This record gives sequence, structure tokens and C-alpha cells, in this order.
Amino acid sequence: MQTSTRDRIVVAAARLVQRQGYVGTGIKQIAKEAEATLGSVYHFFPGGKEAVAVAAIRHSDEEFAAILREALDSEDDPAAAVDACARLLATALRESGWVDGCPVTATALETLGTDSEIQRACAAALRGWQDLVATKLIAAGLAAADARELGGTVISTLEGAEVTAQVTRSEEPLLQAGRQLARLVRTYR
Repeated sequence: MQTSTRDRIVVAAARLVQRQGYVGTGIKQIAKEAEATLGSVYHFFPGGKEAVAVAAIRHSDEEFAAILREALDSEDDPAAAVDACARLLATALRESGWVDGCPVTATALETLGTDSEIQRACAAALRGWQDLVATKLIAAGLAAADARELGGTVISTLEGAEVTAQVTRSEEPLLQAGRQLARLVRTYR
């Protein structure tokens, strides 16, 4: 199936932002990686780099949500499911050579203090992931308020552990986080 030019631009931007950050990614580089003209990029994204970045964040959000759903659905027990998420992230990060961390987190950190569409897209992604975890926890019998708070804790911990794993070039921070989050989830049951 042929990928549209717009989709190629979004995917290329998502990968570049993931590996180089928002600041380190240029619009010309996005066009080159997408095998598109600069005119095409501006045609689909008249708002320039920020508009492309927002689309890339939304794409990355959907990609990660699918991975998160798969990991959460892989285990009936919510504690085991949370640990499975951490193990999956650890494996993917190692297999990428420690370069494919979370593009949402990287972009969010680079654009802190701004009231931008980029920040809003990053915040929406994080909230959506928290909701996925909370939904799993509610389905396992946790009270909704506890599940929402615990969902936030799970995502915040995994995001921090992923950065630490990337910096140290070790799966262990994610594996530790998974084990400890599983222990925490078990205290609610």
C-alpha cells in the first residue's frame, strides 16, 4: 500500500524528534527523510515546524497507546500487566540502541514553559496513557479515584525510568520500575 506524502512527513518527523528532539530537528531534514519537497511540507503543514511537530506527537501518541494497550492486555492481572509494559519498553529501547526513547517526553521537556500547541499535544498524550492504565485497573476492580491516581503514577514512573535507561544504556531502570509498580498495584487489591 502506498503511503501518502503527508503520512510520510508525519512519520519522518516523529522518528527524527524521537531521536534528535524537537529543537534538533529541522524542517528541511524532515522533508529529506520523508522523501518530500519542502513545498509539500508547507502545503500539508502551513504552520511550519510546530504544526509538523504537533502531528508527529499525535502520531507517536497513537503508536505508544497501541503498544501500551497490547502490553496491558497481555496479562489479566493488572500488576503483571504494568510489569509487562516496563519489560516491553526496556526491550524496545535496548533493541533501538538506546536512541528510541519517548518522543513525547523529549519534546515536552524541550518546550517547557510555553503555552503552545506542542505542549498541549504532549499533555494530552500523557493523560491518554494514564487513562489507559486507569481503565485496566478499574476493570480489575480498583476504585476509579485510586485507578486514576495510580495510572498517573505508572506513566510518570515509566517515563522517568525510560529516560534513565536511555542515559545509562541499561534496561535495569525500566525493569526495576516495572517490579516496583507491580508491587504497588498489588497493594490496592
